[in-house]
Amino acid sequence: MEKDLSHIKVTDSAGKLAKTFLYNPLTALLAVFLIILGYIALEVMPREEDPQIAISGGSIIVPAPGLTPKEIEKIIVEPLEQRIREINGIEHIYATAKENMAIVNVMYYIGQDRESSNLKLYDKVMQNMDQLPKEVMQPLVKPFDIDIDIPILNIAFYRKNGKLSYNEFIKTIQDLKHEVSTIDNVSKTQLQGDKKQQYNINVDLFKLKGYHLSLGQIVEAIESITVDVPNVKTKTSSNELVVFGVENVIESIEDVKNIMVAQYMGSPIYLKDVASVEDGLNFQDKKRVELIIKQNNEFQQYDQVTLSVSKLGGTNAVFVANDVTKLLEEYKEQLQNSEIGYVITRNYGKRANEAVNELVYHLVITIFIIAIMLIFFLGWKESLIVTFTVPAILAITLFIAYLTGQSINRITLFAFLLSLGLLVDAAIIVIENIHRHLHSKQSEDKDMDEILIEATDEIGAPTNIATLAIILTMVPMAFVGGMMGEFMKPIPLNVPVALIASLAIAYIFTPYLSRKLLKKGHKNG
Repeated sequence: MEKDLSHIKVTDSAGKLAKTFLYNPLTALLAVFLIILGYIALEVMPREEDPQIAISGGSIIVPAPGLTPKEIEKIIVEPLEQRIREINGIEHIYATAKENMAIVNVMYYIGQDRESSNLKLYDKVMQNMDQLPKEVMQPLVKPFDIDIDIPILNIAFYRKNGKLSYNEFIKTIQDLKHEVSTIDNVSKTQLQGDKKQQYNINVDLFKLKGYHLSLGQIVEAIESITVDVPNVKTKTSSNELVVFGVENVIESIEDVKNIMVAQYMGSPIYLKDVASVEDGLNFQDKKRVELIIKQNNEFQQYDQVTLSVSKLGGTNAVFVANDVTKLLEEYKEQLQNSEIGYVITRNYGKRANEAVNELVYHLVITIFIIAIMLIFFLGWKESLIVTFTVPAILAITLFIAYLTGQSINRITLFAFLLSLGLLVDAAIIVIENIHRHLHSKQSEDKDMDEILIEATDEIGAPTNIATLAIILTMVPMAFVGGMMGEFMKPIPLNVPVALIASLAIAYIFTPYLSRKLLKKGHKNG
């Protein structure tokens, strides 16, 4: 039941908040709501090991057939560099002049908006197309996509034995890759270490010489068959549209063998007459990746193919990694039947989750240590009141961080740990002043409510100023530039919010809980 407190005079915001919520029936509900809100924010906020840093930039590739590197430097690179420098926010420009091609790499200052930077770069290139020589082809503007180029999962697949052909092995992994790419918030999937399937033609030079043929004739014959023939569209006399095309000539290894290379003494010479043809892999690719696994106290060595999975920027690495590993579990039996094994060699989501959980664990320990210390100085009831304010403050801060699009990472939680001692200052000051008033002789004739409100109102102004001074010490950190500024940005973003929340929580809940737990004129502890 709400009590009439209109006779109690207050002069500061601290006293007004204490007076408003002291008997308000929604105060307890507000406390529960804040804790639930913080827990939800902790669970749904994107988890990362380190904060994502916006890196903007791009490459401009200008094909220039027939031009030498020196010509490209003078008529393409230098004019293009001058025009690009007109864009605001560019830190570095790196240019390379090659034979028949110019490449200009642009790097913006860290923190620049990526989409806006990409648009400005593309716009500047297109505006100055008329200044490029006529021999130059259409420039290609390719933005850097750092957010999705860094994988959160690397999965190494290998054949347990030689029964499964390499082509069937790759096809199975490619099918799985397609399934992974359909998972929500998966941005990019790549296979690394795989070799392409191809027909390998081994020409017998002695037979070639016997038929008076050259390698050039072999190449021409193969190229003439592999050229794509487009569909042909025409109209009949009745104005009907007829569409027809030529079926692909190369369907099997036999088709390759039966390619006619030339004629000798009136007889056709086929590729199989001068060369052996195999359905194999790109053996010209010398790259090879091996996986070493310890099994039964022995090291086993396998050729492996790695599937890399990246996530969309700003999404939860833990959720994406869990969704991918769940899909792998669904395919586990199928992979085992095909004698395909896999090992997750990188799991950024698991590392991020462990890092966040570890810091949350240390955060709880720190709160517990503060509670124990306060028992010896104030008493166990006062310690209980102050300890409650900490999770309420963190809950508000986490929820606001979630609303502003932040992720929870090591730096975010470090900001909370850094400010933890500051967060309890306001509550300690309020509870200490309440404790002093309750045991003061001047308060013997006052009722409990008047003591609680006046004690809170009394320290409002100095506490507000002290908190503001601490916040101002954090503000300069927000203006630090470069990589370090972006990396440490969660501190100036979250610590001031936490300190402001600590004032509101101290003025609302400390008097409310004191009315429930403390008694006038008795030592509590």
